[in-house]
Amino acid sequence: MELRAENISHAYAELEVLRDITVHIPAGRIVCVVGPSGCGKSTLLRILGGLEEPRSGTVNQIGAAPPSTLNALTYIFQDFALLPWRSVAGNIRLALEDHRLGAAATEAIVSDVLARTKLSDFRDALPRQLSGGMKQRVAIARALAVSPAFLLMDEPLSALDSQTRELLLDDLVELWQREQFSAVYVTHNLAEAVRLGHEVVVLSRRPGMIQARVQIDIPLPQRAARASELAEQQTLLWELIRAEALAADLELADA
Repeated sequence: MELRAENISHAYAELEVLRDITVHIPAGRIVCVVGPSGCGKSTLLRILGGLEEPRSGTVNQIGAAPPSTLNALTYIFQDFALLPWRSVAGNIRLALEDHRLGAAATEAIVSDVLARTKLSDFRDALPRQLSGGMKQRVAIARALAVSPAFLLMDEPLSALDSQTRELLLDDLVELWQREQFSAVYVTHNLAEAVRLGHEVVVLSRRPGMIQARVQIDIPLPQRAARASELAEQQTLLWELIRAEALAADLELADA
């Protein structure tokens, strides 16, 4: 399944947020979206996921989702959104409760995603017993439990310290190597964008328009070992975004 947005524009009352955005996310690819604060990145993600209707333009799913898919589009947010009274396994099980799979099938999926996200030893732990990085692993496992055709990730690592963020980036790359999932990944962090993205879409300040599309041709599994090349790509992105970020910051300060 592929996801294609054509000529997306959006506004809140008189405030224009997005203008004429066209993006295409092929199956098995990660597209990162970066841009200054307030440029409409999260709004674009909500439109792609069907949580908001654009003022104009269309979003189309092309092709069928895999047969195992329970939710075609699944979100991972910055806020882990775990139920504090449920265990790790219970939080993952929550995503399956509306699908009437039966107890045995549900437990098989829960055990599988726990193993894939290195959480098997923590299945009975409560969220208060987990670090921030482990909580986000639970959120990732819960998303994977429904076998999504697309992951829609909104700043999923921004609340974590740098070391934990690096470990989770490694985990996401490892998961992608095994499953070739598709994703749209919104981030302020340019290092994350060049580490994960097959393509990085750079938005201008509000109203967000596509300023550039940067292809990262280094194979995903090789990127950790090719830090100098990634640094060059990160510098390129910063040069594209610097002036827009400064102007957006001044606009926010004036407001």
